[in-house]
Amino acid sequence: MCRFLAYSGEPVFLSDLVCAPAHSLVHQSLHADEGKTETNGDGFGIGWYAERPEPGVYRDISPAWSDENLVNLCGQVRARTFFAHVRASTGTATARANCHPFVHGRHLFMHNGQIGGYHRIKRRLEALIPDALYDHRRGSTDSEAIFLLALANGLAQDPVGAMARTLKTVRGLMDEAAICEPVRFTALLTDGETLTAFRWACDGRPPSLYFREGPGGIVVVSEPIDGCREGWQVVPKGATLRARHGTATIVEVPERARAAA
Repeated sequence: MCRFLAYSGEPVFLSDLVCAPAHSLVHQSLHADEGKTETNGDGFGIGWYAERPEPGVYRDISPAWSDENLVNLCGQVRARTFFAHVRASTGTATARANCHPFVHGRHLFMHNGQIGGYHRIKRRLEALIPDALYDHRRGSTDSEAIFLLALANGLAQDPVGAMARTLKTVRGLMDEAAICEPVRFTALLTDGETLTAFRWACDGRPPSLYFREGPGGIVVVSEPIDGCREGWQVVPKGATLRARHGTATIVEVPERARAAA
């Protein structure tokens, strides 16, 4: 499983959260505490919003702990909203196109989890993505496929409902293929203004997700970046967190999503 971090609030340097803390995301790329694997060395990515409405993105296949360009870039970029992700592949290739976050227009998306038996439904799932969106597919991950299909299902207008419809479709394909492995979906979405964090799983075992509100903004993480739990709140299993202008709200999963979450 992967590890990630998101921030929304007053502009800060990316290095303040991605690199500097004792248990920073760069540290977690080599020594994660709560992930399925301790090492997340199959690439990394950052995406940020600054002066333009569309985000900037930098991704690479090298491990985050060994990339000097990542450290230098984070020390120079100041942003009001940003995502950072270190990858542990669940079966797809280690390639730049498979590194998170994924971008489409103003939206950034990153995922920690899995579609069980993805290789058995990959072709049918991709066939559901409209041509206009499929032209933006660059990699081979289940995460990117979910993102593009969710965009087709109205993600920009209704993030929670669109994602619920998307995962219901995924579960249907899995049932047809007699796949017993779970869908685990801890993910983050933003348009630069509103941040949506999902912690869903069909087996009740979604990957970890925490958040912390401060005077300047909100931080959402796979695991606390300061190495302790004090001051961090857990996003409940099966819930969704919505944040705007540094204020967070926990939203219960709608009834139509319960089959996936």
